[in-house]
This record gives sequence, structure tokens and C-alpha cells, in this order.
Amino acid sequence: MYIIVGLGNPEIKYDKTRHNIGFRIIDALADKYGIDISERKHKGLLGKGMIGGQKVILVKPMTYMNLSGECVAPVMNYYKESPENVIVLFDDISLDVGKIRIRKKGSAGGHNGIKSIIAHLGTQDFPRLKFGVGDKPAKMDLADYVLGRFSKDEEEILGDCVDKACDAVSVMVSEGADAAMNRFNG
Repeated sequence: MYIIVGLGNPEIKYDKTRHNIGFRIIDALADKYGIDISERKHKGLLGKGMIGGQKVILVKPMTYMNLSGECVAPVMNYYKESPENVIVLFDDISLDVGKIRIRKKGSAGGHNGIKSIIAHLGTQDFPRLKFGVGDKPAKMDLADYVLGRFSKDEEEILGDCVDKACDAVSVMVSEGADAAMNRFNG
């Protein structure tokens, strides 16, 4: 079984912001695979289903980004899954809008949601899919940038890119992270 976690902030005012791209991918996965994400448990919204022939639990932490680990660790422990079967989807400002990069493990790279998950799991050895939201403009505050919305031009390309991220997640659960990295990185 895989636990697939999309990072974001729960309030409606954060909907469709750069920082909530993890929620957007989770919602797209739920739509594509007919998974209802409505079970309130472990400080998150959860939905159970199948992707790529594998049982999955889709998770949207309702803790706010910087406290994501407060949801992820209890879900992982409750379902007795190892960190290697927890896939985290989140925004990355070092990638161009819509680009994805899959990693099997790694540091937080300055991302507070990932920092929280690493702190609560006690390891950085969990797979992740980074989704590019573009670099912030010079002199703009980072928080203002990631809590801002995509431009109209960026929104036009996001649909196909989110679909590609869903395909990458499907490969991660059915064939493994290495296969997904070979197919989707670069």
C-alpha cells in the first residue's frame, strides 16, 4: 500500500495558490481514479482507492503547510507503512512552472512542509514528487510568492502538467520510483 500526500494549506483562500499544488495533484488523482477524499482522520482528509493496481490512501493534511508532519506521521503509523511507501507531492520554486522531478529521498531543501515531515518521521528517506511553480521575482517576499496564484498564462499549461504528475504517481506506485524517475525526470 502507498500513502500519497499532497501538501498545501486548508483554507479556501489558499486554493489554487502555488503552495497548494500538492492539494491540486491529489484532487486530480482522486478525480482520475474515483477516490473520495472526505474521511477526516489524523488531522487530515483521507481517501482510499486503487492506482496502478496498488492500494493507496490519498492524504491532504489540514494542519497548514509548516505542520504537515503532524498529519503524515500518524497516518503512516496507523496504517503501519514504512517511509519508503509514503509519496509526498509538493511545490518547488527551483523548477520552472509545470516541470516535475521525482526523488527517492533527500533533504528539505528549505521547504517547511518537508522539514516538518522529516522531523516527525525521523528520516528523509521517503519518495517525493516536486512540482515546479517557478522562481520568485527579485525583491519579492518568498511567502507572498508561494501564497500567490499562478498567472493566466501559467494556468493554461497547468492542466496538462498536473495530468503528467498524476501519470508519474501512477508509475511510482505500480513500477517504482526508479522507473518514474527514468520516465519523468529531465
